[in-house]
Amino acid sequence: MKIKLTDFIKGIVSLVVSQVLIKIFGVIYSLYLTNKTGFGDEGNAIYMSGYQIYALLLTISSIGIPNAISKIISEEKSQKDYINLERTFKISIFLFAIIGFIGCIILFLGADFISKNILDIPEAKFSLMLLAPAIFFVSINSVIKGYCNGDNRIYITAKCQFIEQLFKTVLTIIFVEVVSKLTNNDTEIMAAFANFATTIATFISLIYIIIKYINFKIKDIVLDGIIYEKKRIVYIIKNVLSISTPMTISAILSSFGKNIDSVTVVRILKKFVGEEVAKIKYGILSSKVDALIALPLSFNIAISTALIPEISRKKAANDINGIIEKIKQSLTMTIIIAIPCTFGMFAYSKSIFSLLFPKAQEGYNLLSLASISIIFSMITQTIYGILQGIGKNKVSVYLSTIGLIVKIICNIVLIPIAGVYEKGAIVGNIMSNFISFIIAYSIMKKNIFLDESIFKLLIKPTIASVIMIISSMHFYRLLILRNINYTICTVLAIIIAIIIYIFLFFIMKMMKIKDVSEKLENTENRTV
Repeated sequence: MKIKLTDFIKGIVSLVVSQVLIKIFGVIYSLYLTNKTGFGDEGNAIYMSGYQIYALLLTISSIGIPNAISKIISEEKSQKDYINLERTFKISIFLFAIIGFIGCIILFLGADFISKNILDIPEAKFSLMLLAPAIFFVSINSVIKGYCNGDNRIYITAKCQFIEQLFKTVLTIIFVEVVSKLTNNDTEIMAAFANFATTIATFISLIYIIIKYINFKIKDIVLDGIIYEKKRIVYIIKNVLSISTPMTISAILSSFGKNIDSVTVVRILKKFVGEEVAKIKYGILSSKVDALIALPLSFNIAISTALIPEISRKKAANDINGIIEKIKQSLTMTIIIAIPCTFGMFAYSKSIFSLLFPKAQEGYNLLSLASISIIFSMITQTIYGILQGIGKNKVSVYLSTIGLIVKIICNIVLIPIAGVYEKGAIVGNIMSNFISFIIAYSIMKKNIFLDESIFKLLIKPTIASVIMIISSMHFYRLLILRNINYTICTVLAIIIAIIIYIFLFFIMKMMKIKDVSEKLENTENRTV
C-alpha cells in the first residue's frame, strides 16, 4: 500500500501539524508557569487540580460529541441525505448547548464544595469558577467540529484547535504576569487567572469556527441530494445520544483516571510526607510527567478523529476493502509514532527535564517509568476509533471501566508503600493501559479480518528506534566529552535521533505495503 495524499491522510496531517503547534505553545506556557516565581510546582498543583475537574465536566459536554456527530454526518452525506444531515446538526447544537449550560452552572455553583471535599485543595475554588463558562462554549464548538469532520473539512477543526491554544498561551502569560504584580505573587490568584485564560481562548475559538461554518455553508449549497423522509426530532436526539453517550462515558472514565490521581495522590501522600510535599509531588506528576506523556497521545488523536467518520462513511457504502485499508494505515501510523516516543522519553528523561524545567528538575525518573504506557495507550486509542467507526461503541466503555478499576486498585495499594509513593500512580496507568490494549486488540481481531498481526507491524519501528537511541546517545556522549553546553548537547542529540529515525523510516519502508486492491482481493465478500 503506497500511501497517497488522500483526504483521509490530509486530514490526519492537518491535525498532527495542529497538535505539534499546540504542544509547542503548551510547552511554552507550561515552562513559564513552572519557572515563574511564586507559581512553580505548588501553583501547578492548584492549577491542574482545578483543570482536571473542568476536564471531567468538559468531557461530558464535548468529548463524545464531535465523534458522534462526525459519524452520523459522514453516513448521511455518503447516502446524500442532506435534509436530515442539516436537521441532525441543528438539533445537536440545541441539545448540547443545554447540556453545556447545565455543566457550566454545576461547576460554578459547586466550586467551593468540589475544591474542599473532592480535591482537598481549597485554593482551587476560584480556578473552577473561572473555568465554568468554557464548558458552554466548548459544547457548541464541539458540535460544529463534528460537522466539519464528518463533512471532510478536518482542517477547520485543526485551525480552530490551534487558535484556541495560541490565545490560551498568550493570555495565560499576560494574566499571570499582571496578577503577580498586583497581588505580590499570590499563587492561588495566579493559578485561577491562568485557568481563566482557557475560558477566554475557548470563546475566541468558538467565534472563529462559527464564522468558518457560515462561510462554507453559503458557498456549498447542495442541489443533488436524494429525497428522504424527514426524521423525527425524537429519533434524531435518540440516535445522537445512543452514539455519543458510550463515547462520552468512555472518555469520562479515562478522564477519571486523572481525577483519581488528583484525589488520591494528595490525600494518601500527605499522611506520609505532609500536605505541602504531597501537593508538590502531585504538581510534578500532573504538570510535568502527564503533560509530556500526553504529547504523543495528542498526535494520535488526529488519527482516531479522522478514522471514525472515514470508516463510518465506508461502512455505509459497504466498502469493506476500504475499511481494512484505513485500519491498516491507522495502526501503522500509530505504531510509527508511538515506538520512538516511548524509547526517546525513556532514554532522555533526565535531559528533557533539565532542558524544559531547569529550575525544577525533580521527577525525571517518573517520566522514564511513565513512558512505558505510551505504546499501549496509543494503540488502544486507535483501536477505540476503529471499533466506534464500525458501530461497536459500547466496547470502549467496558474497557475503560476495567482500566479504571485497575487504576484505583493500584493507587490505593501502591501509593502508601515507602519508596514507591507517586510511582504507584504511574504503575497504575501502565497496568490500566496494558490490560485495555490486550482486550481491545482481541475484540478488534474478532470483528475485523486482518491478514497481518499488529505485532508484525511493531518489528520495523522497534528496530529503528533501538538504532536511533543507541546512535543518538553515543553522539550525545561525544558532545559532552567536548565540554559543549548541556542544553545544546540535549537539543542536538534529540535532533539527530529524529533525523536517524526518519532516515530509517524510508530505508526500511515502514509504510510501504503491497497494493491494497491486490492484497485484499480475496476479502471482497467479507463483512465486518
